Amino acid sequence: MELTQLKYFQAMAKCRHFTQAAEEMAVSQSALSRSIQKLEQELGVTLFERHGRTSDLTEAGQKFLFHVDRVIRELALAEQEIELDNGGAGVVHLSFLHSLGDTFLPLILRQFHERYPHIDVKLNQQSSSMLAEQLTSGETDICLCSTMNEPDTAWMYLWSEEMFLVVPEDHPLAQKSRVSLREVGDEPFVALKPEYTLRQQVNQFLDLAESHPQIVFEGDEVHTLVSFVAAHLGVSVLPHV
Repeated sequence: MELTQLKYFQAMAKCRHFTQAAEEMAVSQSALSRSIQKLEQELGVTLFERHGRTSDLTEAGQKFLFHVDRVIRELALAEQEIELDNGGAGVVHLSFLHSLGDTFLPLILRQFHERYPHIDVKLNQQSSSMLAEQLTSGETDICLCSTMNEPDTAWMYLWSEEMFLVVPEDHPLAQKSRVSLREVGDEPFVALKPEYTLRQQVNQFLDLAESHPQIVFEGDEVHTLVSFVAAHLGVSVLPHV
């Protein structure tokens, strides 16, 4: 079994069309077909159900694809790591939560660039659900997120953030050192959109406190919410910004 066979198989699994897969890999259709057939013979299973020029993965093909994706991804990471150790240039794709864009991430990137000046970091800002999908599909190398439940994915705890009730500075609750979330039950509330993990956590906090404020705005950026609070358009629960 050769790496080229695995890459041909991966391309065919993605395109499901011999002509398109052959064009993507810059080989003839016959060469691609022979490679897939040889791979099936070596494995002793049928990887594709053929329908003319199109094909669908069999159950065995789907299982094999999962491992092939991991193998090719690990090889690419190994090549990058060796190149970095030898002082070479490289590219790292980093995805992160919206709430980290103006807090921890700039400090991390500055320290990284000081240590590895020849490494180009490609940044992508997304919600937690999208981060998991991108990591699984290989679109990103590393993600900074609040939760990661994808199987066969390595993760490491980095830090925790304290949550605060955010109100206008002249709000009656601003003078209190401690506030129960029940006290904001009648307040207009601004929050991130439902797909963000931070919003889901805030919902849990409010439910536990049996507090149900009216959501008047749902946004994508933490600083947008802070601006809405400053304009007396609502209150919020957010990490320190």
